[in-house]
Amino acid sequence: MSNDNEVDMKDVELNEVEQEKQPMTEGEAGNNYAISPVSEKNGIVKVKIPEEESKFTGLSKEELMRVAGTPGWVKVRWALLILFWLGWLGMLAGAIAIIIQAPRCKPLPEMNWWNYGPLYQIGDVNSFSESSDLMGVAEKVQEMDELKMKGLIIGPIHVSSADEPEKLKLTEISEEAGDLTQFQEVIKAAHKRGISVVLDLTPNYKGKEPWFADAVSTVVNLESALVHWLKEGVDGFLFYGVEKVATAAPNFWEDVRVLIHNQTESAEKTKKVLIGVTNQSSPDDILAVLNKTGVDLLLTSALRSSSALDVASTVDRLHSAYGQNRLAWNIGGRIAGHLASLVGIAKVKLSQLLLLTLPGTPVFNYGDEIGLKDEATKNPIMEWSSSKNQTVSKERKDEMTNFYAFFKSVSEERSKERSLQHGEYLLLFSSTTTMAYVRSWDQNERYLVALNWNLTETVTLQLKHAEIPEHATVVFSTTNDQVGNVLNLAQLEVKPGQGLMLKFPYTS
Repeated sequence: MSNDNEVDMKDVELNEVEQEKQPMTEGEAGNNYAISPVSEKNGIVKVKIPEEESKFTGLSKEELMRVAGTPGWVKVRWALLILFWLGWLGMLAGAIAIIIQAPRCKPLPEMNWWNYGPLYQIGDVNSFSESSDLMGVAEKVQEMDELKMKGLIIGPIHVSSADEPEKLKLTEISEEAGDLTQFQEVIKAAHKRGISVVLDLTPNYKGKEPWFADAVSTVVNLESALVHWLKEGVDGFLFYGVEKVATAAPNFWEDVRVLIHNQTESAEKTKKVLIGVTNQSSPDDILAVLNKTGVDLLLTSALRSSSALDVASTVDRLHSAYGQNRLAWNIGGRIAGHLASLVGIAKVKLSQLLLLTLPGTPVFNYGDEIGLKDEATKNPIMEWSSSKNQTVSKERKDEMTNFYAFFKSVSEERSKERSLQHGEYLLLFSSTTTMAYVRSWDQNERYLVALNWNLTETVTLQLKHAEIPEHATVVFSTTNDQVGNVLNLAQLEVKPGQGLMLKFPYTS
């Protein structure tokens, strides 16, 4: 009976399979499709069902604990632990070795605000601006900021009559210069841009000597004047003929110096500067005045020499004696006149490059950045290319633009490079017409400056020193060429009247 049932079930399954393999009729397919009959051979489809695969569920906790406790795994764990700590200690030792062997950064020297950039001297405010007063100075502070000036030396602007001490009023501003409100605007505008204001308080600035014949009678009123102007916000004072008053009244001058410096002992106050001016030019005489007066900066006639050898010798001697924080470099000035008149138009950019790259504080007379020349007076009218009150030729405008662009570029480079701000000074070569020196600081880029005062001959310098490489790249050229060129320092050609600034990287 069971066999018959099994046969019947197989027949049913075959019939069902055969029916499923029959093609659909037109009625079954519906009206949307046309199905063509397909001839197929009937048969049985065999499907292989895979056997169920066994799955690995991992070791149980008890099994893991039994395995972990075996001697083999214990040794492996200890070995890995020891290797980890040995690797960590090795990396720590390597880091310490790198720190010890790496060259340490040299600590920055103590610097004051006047060591970070040039000072700009405006002796006659009437000639400097179109408004011919202190307000015109306030309106031009932005131009000074663009040149990276760190200080303005203004005046003298106080009331004084030539060689008449009884008419001296150190706390009053003369009518031709302006008034106190305008001076306050100058200080406000300058401080807003981080520029300090130094007041030239030379008493007898209109007379034959900077101080009256009886210097002691003058200094009696000086202390109260210093206190007055310090309260107004000035950042320092400048005096011509400082050696005279320091000799005539040494005790009083010491009181003046202490008074100015005591205003800056507090950390909240900006340090005040005491600047002296002397006509001395020899290194020994300059050192004597520095020692006698105790001024922070001393302007001299040292760089007005026509011999590059004398200039190089003076710089080397003063730098060796005082470093650079007390060195100030100038060529022109309120009494001496302007740079272009003293050295000639052909050497303006050469002198700009010299002043901006020597170790110390460069001081410029107003208009030195554009090659302003003295005519009938040492206080010529400042030429502004945008001025409506004067006629400036196209040739002069081009010349002014050329001088100004060079000055600005070099000053900007000085403001951001430590080697130029406070770097060490190394004299490489000097002769009657040529000098070359290097400025370097720690691991920063080094700068080499080569200057040729000879206006007719090219000079070839054979510069070889342990501190310099074989080649360096030109950064600035006073003749506006060769910038970007890599030059051989062993055969460095400097054209007539040319100044070059080259740079090379630090190598350990």
